Amino acid sequence: MNGGPSGFYNAPVTKTFVIACALFTIFLGIQGRSSTLGLSYQDVFGKLHLWRFLASFITFSSTPELMFGLYLLYYFRVFERQIGSNKYSVFILFSVIISSLFEVLTLAFLKDPTLNILASGPYGLIFSSFVPFYFDIPVSTRFRIFGINFSDKSFIYLAGLQLLLSSLRRSVIPGMCGILAGSLYRLNILHIRRMKFPEFVTSFFSRLYGLYPGGSSPRSSSRNITGTAPSFVGRQVEAKKLSCYSPCFHNRATRGFHCYTGVNGF
Repeated sequence: MNGGPSGFYNAPVTKTFVIACALFTIFLGIQGRSSTLGLSYQDVFGKLHLWRFLASFITFSSTPELMFGLYLLYYFRVFERQIGSNKYSVFILFSVIISSLFEVLTLAFLKDPTLNILASGPYGLIFSSFVPFYFDIPVSTRFRIFGINFSDKSFIYLAGLQLLLSSLRRSVIPGMCGILAGSLYRLNILHIRRMKFPEFVTSFFSRLYGLYPGGSSPRSSSRNITGTAPSFVGRQVEAKKLSCYSPCFHNRATRGFHCYTGVNGF
């Protein structure tokens, strides 16, 4: 099972986020600070270290968490291809804010001195993405191993379970907060799924995406420019490929929204 075409084609926001997580984790890991960046009751309510919200969101605390986390972020780029970079950016911001709020409320409720620091990393975004993954991504193949039924989605669930239990309670709390945030997004609280950022925000990621080696602007790839952009037929083939992995797919070539299963889950 994969998330459509390989690489970060039509997923500039995901690519920027994955690279940022990798660079910050490696840089702070070399300095020996990555394991101390998670949220804690003392930092939030005692010292008011608000900068930890940003640091804990974008930096993993260990190499195994980085590997599993980046793998899941890379796979979930399929959602950016479904709803577009603009709405996916709103999904990221909503997941981060709401999951962080739940984490703070949990710390305030527990007031547990043994719960030193919550695991750092984009747990809110990753585990909120499991909500549309569970409801909207269909199973394409099933198989049995030692008499146990598996599907192609099982590998994603196993990677998520490994990340969820990587630091025991320190990672379970952020993971559960992310699932709650994803559930609220799916319930369309405050009509969040209709919101979009201004065009200049998403165009920034498009230009930034073009600066990376091998990157190409999604805006330019969606237009039929002689000698550079894919043809109309090529985009139709691309739409058919992505429809295999998503129940609803926005076909830019025909400027329409096609639902293949009758469910607009994301």
